[in-house]
Amino acid sequence: MAPVDTPARRATPPYPAPTNSVGPLTPHLYAPDALRPLRAKEHFLKADTLVELHTHPWPQLTFSTRGVIRLSTEDGSYIVPPSRALWVPANMSHSITLIEDAELRTVYLHSWLGPQWEKCEVLEISPLLRALMLALDTTPDGLPPADPHAAQRERWIAPLLVDELERATQIRIDVPLPADKRLRQLCEALLRNPAGRATLAQRAESIGASERTVARLFRDQLGMSWQQWRQQAVLAHALPLLARGMAVSQVASASGYATDSAFCAMFKAATGKSPTAFQHKRRAANDVNPASAAA
Repeated sequence: MAPVDTPARRATPPYPAPTNSVGPLTPHLYAPDALRPLRAKEHFLKADTLVELHTHPWPQLTFSTRGVIRLSTEDGSYIVPPSRALWVPANMSHSITLIEDAELRTVYLHSWLGPQWEKCEVLEISPLLRALMLALDTTPDGLPPADPHAAQRERWIAPLLVDELERATQIRIDVPLPADKRLRQLCEALLRNPAGRATLAQRAESIGASERTVARLFRDQLGMSWQQWRQQAVLAHALPLLARGMAVSQVASASGYATDSAFCAMFKAATGKSPTAFQHKRRAANDVNPASAAA
């Protein structure tokens, strides 16, 4: 079945605009079916590339073997470093932004394969899950598979991969957007100006609500506190700036932090590395492979 590429409203957060835009990377050439229930593809993409908004009638698992990516839907954005993968349900419009040069991998699953999650899920990748995903043939339809036994191996791998998915630890590293109009207005105001240091009470007053009401709405609508949501929003804003080489002190200020040390502590707690280590890793990857080809 060919993909159904439907126009949809782009995710709201006004992150720095990518410098290069590509289409949905031919998902119709990797459509899973009963014979081949798992299909995998790989693309080497440069930093600041946007894979345009699209959808298809099967779920997918997205990850990168190197490089941080951001996947956006109408309901928010998800930061995906190489240690994690993102589950995207069938028929959900999404776009992908490459924060760093990345080897982007996508696994499509036949609709009858579990899990039946109805929203995006960020998953910790176990060694077994990574090995299973990397073992899949990535040849598109119309060409002979690199592995002549690809279809048989995919059928063998499918149940184990699904079991490993269901066992995976789910992680919150997204920037969800609420349905409540007043709370969405507050969230979008911060996304437009992450450097703003207004308190929650001040932001609540701007939408005609009390601080207590807004705190409750964050818990009820987004399942997290205001502080947790703000951290996720700041992280999503800061990663592209760091990847482009902006000084850590400038990124901290642009993210609304009064001190570099406070920003660095938040960043390391969220990603497992300091902002400087993140930048050094990216520069080292560029030095090793400066000519990564865009698909």
